[in-house]
Amino acid sequence: MPASDFLLASFIASWAGKVAATTAQNWLAGLHFWHNLHGAPWFGHSILRSATAGLAKVIPESSKRPRRPPVTLEHMHALFQGLDLSNAFDTSVFAVACTAFWSCCRLGELIIVNANSFDPSRHISRSSSFTRRIPPEGVKYSVLHIPWTKTSHVDGADLIISNLDDITNTFTAINHHLAANTTVPPHAPFFAYETAEGGWAAMIKLWFLVCCNQIWRSVNLLELTGHCFRIGGATELLLREVPPDVVAVQGRWKSQAFLEYWQKIESILPLFVTSSFSDSRTAMVNSSMDSYARRYS
Repeated sequence: MPASDFLLASFIASWAGKVAATTAQNWLAGLHFWHNLHGAPWFGHSILRSATAGLAKVIPESSKRPRRPPVTLEHMHALFQGLDLSNAFDTSVFAVACTAFWSCCRLGELIIVNANSFDPSRHISRSSSFTRRIPPEGVKYSVLHIPWTKTSHVDGADLIISNLDDITNTFTAINHHLAANTTVPPHAPFFAYETAEGGWAAMIKLWFLVCCNQIWRSVNLLELTGHCFRIGGATELLLREVPPDVVAVQGRWKSQAFLEYWQKIESILPLFVTSSFSDSRTAMVNSSMDSYARRYS
């Protein structure tokens, strides 16, 4: 140490076709940090950049994942029809689904993995900031604060919950959930629900996905994973002609990762069932995304 540019490049090149580019980048970040920690100069420059770029082009099949399909509006309407919204558990499931879809959330930002994993410093609770607002223009909306996110960490984020003209309206779904589960204490998770025994239980990710997929399977729709809500919500907003910049803000994307969903938008548009979709709307979406890409290089 310090490792030369040639040595670093040789190390990365030796893993070509064996590991994903992100894995190699994590290794390099660790090596760079180790140099900084010991006051050694970092010589990873042009040769290393070439080797890293080359490794990204020979990704092993084991590191490739199929593109995840989105939750569609048809999926959401199936939940509305299939859930019993007089049942406390189903009411919570519907509120989570609507929030994840229309606010383009990661499922882990809303519910927990298991009952023992709840941490009020990282997960939303009944005592989290939740405000309903009706501005002078008359467009109702709510703001729900998340204490921790994957990108902002402890700074958290505010979810803007708009009052949409759809049966899966998140504004209504959350209000109904809170009204149906009034005995849940302030220290409980936000989407906790009342149980038949008179207590309460946290909504668990596995229970939520099992419930959703049972309904989708019964009506011959694709069974999906949690991240598909974030993909689907962003896509549906684009199809409703919401500007890409606004969709990026709604989903709290701060990097070009947002564009990954749209590089092959034609492959996911057919998954959306909508009688109003036409060639002109397809052209509008493509034109809008092209303009967004040019603006931000």
